[in-house]
Amino acid sequence: MSRLIKQGLVTDDTWLPLNPDIAIPAPRQICNLEQWLQIADKNGSAVQLESGQEPAPLFDFLEQIQLVVIHFPVFTDGRGFSYARDLREHGYCGELRAGGHFIRDQLTYLRRCGFDAFQLADESGLEDALASLGDFSEHYQAAIDQPLPLFRRRTRTTR
Repeated sequence: MSRLIKQGLVTDDTWLPLNPDIAIPAPRQICNLEQWLQIADKNGSAVQLESGQEPAPLFDFLEQIQLVVIHFPVFTDGRGFSYARDLREHGYCGELRAGGHFIRDQLTYLRRCGFDAFQLADESGLEDALASLGDFSEHYQAAIDQPLPLFRRRTRTTR
């Protein structure tokens, strides 16, 4: 069973991995977009988006989808950051998982875009990656996880 960071803990993955060679995925199995589009009952489903697959086909079903995995083929492909933001801005409240090839230094930014789970390609660094989520205590910019910029959150002091 693979392991991942989810809601601030290193834990076992309870979903079956993606298998693109099957027509009908098993219950609690992650589907690719093509498989997911063929499912009649999308309630409790899980779908993985690849780089270049925009999340727009999911927007009408966000309340039914339990897990969205956005796969990063290489750490330099930043499209997944935008996909996560789009999903959260359209109201997706389920698990949003970054999977694949990203680096520890990107975890804070992934979380700021809306990811709440991280499945690294190399599981040996999970504990260090989890620790890196605490590297920054404050952020100046607004993001999905904090919609107000720092200057709006500060209280004025009297002089």
